[in-house]
Amino acid sequence: MNAWPSISITPFKDLDLPQLKIKDSNNDIIAIDSKATFRMYVCGITPYDATHLGHAATYIAFDLINRYQILAGLDVHFVENITDVDDPLLVRATRDNVSWQDLANQQIELFKSDMSALRVIPPKDFIKVTESLPIIENFIKKVDSNGFLYSLEGDYYFAVSEFLSTLPMTIEEAIKIFAERGGDPERTGKKHKLDPLVWSANVGNDPGWNSSYGYGRPGWHIECTAIACEYLDDGISDPIITIQGGGSDLIFPHHFMSAQIIKAAYGRSFSELFVHAAMISLQGEKMSKSKGNLVFVSKLLEQGVDPMVIRWALLKGHYQNDRNWSEDLLNQAQIEVNQVRQALAQSEVFESHQLIQDIVVDLSNNLDTPSALKRLIDWSIKSKSSGTVNQSGAVSRFIDSTLGLAL
Repeated sequence: MNAWPSISITPFKDLDLPQLKIKDSNNDIIAIDSKATFRMYVCGITPYDATHLGHAATYIAFDLINRYQILAGLDVHFVENITDVDDPLLVRATRDNVSWQDLANQQIELFKSDMSALRVIPPKDFIKVTESLPIIENFIKKVDSNGFLYSLEGDYYFAVSEFLSTLPMTIEEAIKIFAERGGDPERTGKKHKLDPLVWSANVGNDPGWNSSYGYGRPGWHIECTAIACEYLDDGISDPIITIQGGGSDLIFPHHFMSAQIIKAAYGRSFSELFVHAAMISLQGEKMSKSKGNLVFVSKLLEQGVDPMVIRWALLKGHYQNDRNWSEDLLNQAQIEVNQVRQALAQSEVFESHQLIQDIVVDLSNNLDTPSALKRLIDWSIKSKSSGTVNQSGAVSRFIDSTLGLAL
């Protein structure tokens, strides 16, 4: 489907961009090879409530990576899915007495509007699960033909037992988290407690589709693997993509299972790096629908909050550190955005070449946005008292291209 309007990135011919280094969730900081093609897959929303600040923080983080690699001159292929059929969506649609398709489309449009306001560059491919059923079915067939699929009372499971050597926790811990995040470890008849559902037989009035595996719908993990491989696999690369991204709540089971399913289907690794954005909390508690403490971007925008202030506030914390959202954070972000805007409005500012190069180094070092914003504040203070050069336009274009801050 169509994403939101694209954003042009201003090239900087004389800019020295160091190799991008990113913290892999399973390893240490890794320098990304400067290959001609950079492939990134980021897990998208389930459109029943969009877009809360946890979503925004995640997509802004991967937007920074996207921007950096575009500026570095790489051929960037960025894919994002939309899980537009899933239990939470169906539950809310039933509760609100609306069709699940209408609810999904409404929330997708809201998400697109929020991303556009926050100046997130859209993915090259923005893919609905419901538009990808043939792709998903063909991918399931690959897993099946390699002997890793089995049937249980009309449902189909991926047999994961051969792929647990890299499990990032004990089996006991994994089973507990698996149950908390949509798995069914205690179902009678499964070969292994951690086997994930690949195709679910239709139940009641839930939506379903005809397939070689009966009338039903795909499981969560198989959706992303099928879409990612369809749009990003060149047939020879190992790993298939450069970055698999999402929120830290996807580390297990979703991203772990996705990687194992792809090994089963292709005998290749999925991603060079698994990168995750941390959680946003409100008053010390993780934002979640169950707690009723979600803060929505659209609501802030309706209240007249500048989207660039929201973006600035989220950039003030490191994307891989859990952090707290508060009115104080938002108010401080407004003060600092105004301060930088005042500097950019001056005809003469403090020398900016070193500022630009230092911020580039910060971003290359695992997206160190707190340091980058601090440099920008220091520069604005110096510009107020010691402005001598006409370089505000260069700074404005630079922070728009790299940080996504149109000030």
